[in-house]
Amino acid sequence: MPKKREKIGTMSEEMQNIIEHARALVNATSDEVDERVKTAREALKERLDSSNMIYRDIEEQFLEKVRVADEFVHVKPYYVIGGTFIGGLLLGWSMSRK
Repeated sequence: MPKKREKIGTMSEEMQNIIEHARALVNATSDEVDERVKTAREALKERLDSSNMIYRDIEEQFLEKVRVADEFVHVKPYYVIGGTFIGGLLLGWSMSRK
């Protein structure tokens, strides 16, 4: 489980880096006078804000589902083992059919 948490943390950090770079681009073009640059800058800023909110919501939902699944595995490990075994059997059976 620690490796998965590290990967999630790395993905989260990378997403934050992308957002920060885009914000830096918006700030760097703030003194431009061309209307096309201004409209593109405003559109990027709006999309950045909305995507940041969406990303945070998705991240919260994902982490909640991971927590619930982890709790279920700890409470009923034999159910998970049995389900995995049956799923493997069904997958193997369906793949062996010609």
